Amino acid sequence: MESVVERGEPIAGPAVVLAEVAGAIARRTGDGRRALKGNTLLRSFPNFRLASVGEELAKLGAETAAQQKLRGVDALYTALAERLGLILITWDEEQRARSRTIVEAFTPQEALARAS
Repeated sequence: MESVVERGEPIAGPAVVLAEVAGAIARRTGDGRRALKGNTLLRSFPNFRLASVGEELAKLGAETAAQQKLRGVDALYTALAERLGLILITWDEEQRARSRTIVEAFTPQEALARAS
């Protein structure tokens, strides 16, 4: 993540990314304060854009979910990447596979190797 921030590459996520990051950190570490610090760090990146999940993105997410057979929140990430012309970076193998017909999708390791 540091190299992406240093290079100034755009990073975006739907607003639900904050709850997802906090939940993932808290579940893994058992530390709610650490989870909130993770959110603060993410939001401090100058190239990070938080996208509101308004009606437009919600509709695009619904279409993406239906067409790509994705879970709801996964469809929001994919739809946002498509709308902004960004690559999708995720550890979720199913999401990568199902999203690749509309966006470039990589694991974090693949994305870093590709950028080198």
